Amino acid sequence: MPINKKNIGIEAIAFDIPQHYIQMTDLAEARGIDPMKYVLGLGQSEMAVSSPCEDSVVLAIEAAKQAIDNFGIDASSIGLVVVGTETPIDHSKPVASYVHEFLELSQECRVVEMKHACYGAMAGVSMATDWILSGRNKQKKALVIATDIAYYGVNTPGEPTQGAGAVAMVISEQPRLVEFEIEFQGYYAKQVMDFWRPLYKKEAIADGHYSIDCYLNALGDSYQMYKNQYFEKNDKIDNNFNKIFSASLYHVPFVKMAQKAHIMLLGQDWGMQPARDSEEFQTAKNDYQLRVAPYLKLNARIGNIYTGSLFLSLYNFLADASESMTGKSISLFGYGSGCSAEFISAKILKFDKRLLDYKDRLKKRRKLDIVSYENLQELWKNTGNKDGVFNDEWELDRQFIYLGSEDHKRQYQNKFKA
Repeated sequence: MPINKKNIGIEAIAFDIPQHYIQMTDLAEARGIDPMKYVLGLGQSEMAVSSPCEDSVVLAIEAAKQAIDNFGIDASSIGLVVVGTETPIDHSKPVASYVHEFLELSQECRVVEMKHACYGAMAGVSMATDWILSGRNKQKKALVIATDIAYYGVNTPGEPTQGAGAVAMVISEQPRLVEFEIEFQGYYAKQVMDFWRPLYKKEAIADGHYSIDCYLNALGDSYQMYKNQYFEKNDKIDNNFNKIFSASLYHVPFVKMAQKAHIMLLGQDWGMQPARDSEEFQTAKNDYQLRVAPYLKLNARIGNIYTGSLFLSLYNFLADASESMTGKSISLFGYGSGCSAEFISAKILKFDKRLLDYKDRLKKRRKLDIVSYENLQELWKNTGNKDGVFNDEWELDRQFIYLGSEDHKRQYQNKFKA
């Protein structure tokens, strides 16, 4: 059955990050590791550090409010809220319910949380797209938010791939930024134990090398499914299919992972995986520098934000890409351990880039020394383990903060209406 064609895409986007960070070179030196292992080996230069007052709800609400305010979205037009997160605030109540309350959205609204490791927000985008495509949205818009605090613990193998942040997007039939190419999509799922977090642990458990293999397998298979659908409709296109994308964006647990992904994808098109010392490998690296690397600045300076990592790269692309990209296609790959993955594409629209400035946001953050960072991590680890309220000791420049719990109910300070 043919798809009922509609113009569906992203009308608004914004991100929020904690107000503290550390330099990766400082962390490496404190751990007795060559700093280049983090800077070049992982591709990370800085890492966002969340205070106890900046939980996944705070990050989600701040990002969503910016998306709504900056793009002039009528809050009453939102009929679906989906939050993708693997940093839940309890075992049953969703982050999305707090977003719905504090943004004062209509009660005629579907509100839900999606959990599948880092795939949750991509699943939310797909859910929102299908909801609009079905016509059941009745001209309403969807608010999709990715919000996470990546935490592995101090002095652990996963420590340099931590981070925190949220990305919020309004999906609608009046896209202003990108329009999804809904005719084609590839997806993949398989039960694997590459990354998980038992209910009794706040730190994630990861089998790093295995997880990279799972990521690349999921990318290859979901891309092949997408590619088969594309060629079914475009049988005269050059068989080197990947050339149709002006940029390729990936899930980014660390920046160097995007390079691994892109080289693997090119090799799949070429029918061979290039050896590291080959001319083909250098060609693939050059292509990565052209179509992927320019849009990873935010990921390099913020770190891993789990469900939002792909969409942080998308924000970076929209803010920095030249106007010559208008009308071109880009690819987006989302991956969640466990595992599930999706490969989609979108067409770039013409818009005012002044809506997407991020440089001042990064400059306003406060740099922590390593001792302060470790103390903050210990506080964050223990936050929420028992009932009790606390104060904002960090003088955060925020209108909305988390203050602990009272009678087992989460308490927030809301200055938006003050």
